[in-house]
Parts: sequence; structure tokens; C-alpha cells
Amino acid sequence: MKAKTARRRVPASSRMRPKSWQLRLYVTDKTAKSQTAFSNLKKFCERHLQGRYLITVIDLLKQPQLAKGDQIVAVPTVVRKLPKPIRTLIGDLCDTERILVGLDLRAPE
Repeated sequence: MKAKTARRRVPASSRMRPKSWQLRLYVTDKTAKSQTAFSNLKKFCERHLQGRYLITVIDLLKQPQLAKGDQIVAVPTVVRKLPKPIRTLIGDLCDTERILVGLDLRAPE
């Protein structure tokens, strides 16, 4: 007789959630809009990604060559590098619903 092994069922939502999110926030200096975008992104991540994220802030006045790699045409812009596919959002990130849809955490209604 074969021995049965117990398997713990993992909910589909847990299997689909990536363990780590890598986000790049492109800004220009410490403008009010750039600071607002960082603050909004950090609050959003704390609420929806709870410790599963890394935000890298890139100041394009100090490193303008980095804009080409992610095709940055406006700032502030956040680029989701991981999980794939790459997603991009432009603006101060004040609309939570837009961020959820833009980062592919929720389907559009």
C-alpha cells in the first residue's frame, strides 16, 4: 500500500503574487511633484505590497543617461522592472485605482 503524503493547498492568489517587486522612480531633483510621487508610491507599496518591494529613486538631473534605458519621456515616472512584464506609470501617483491597474495588481473595471 502506498503512503499518502499530505499536501498543503496554496491559494491561487498566493501562487500568482510575486515575492519581490522592483520599482524605479524617475524624478528631477527635489521638486514638489517628485517628492509627492515618492511619498504616494511609498504609501501605496506599504499598503498593497507589504515588505515585498524595492524602490530605487533615480534623479535624472544627476544621471540623465539612465532615462534612455527605460524610455523615460516625462517625470515623475515609475517603472515596474519586476515582476515582468515591465509596466510604466507617469505622474504624481495620487490615484490609487490607477496605480493598482497600471502596476497590474487589479484588472480595470
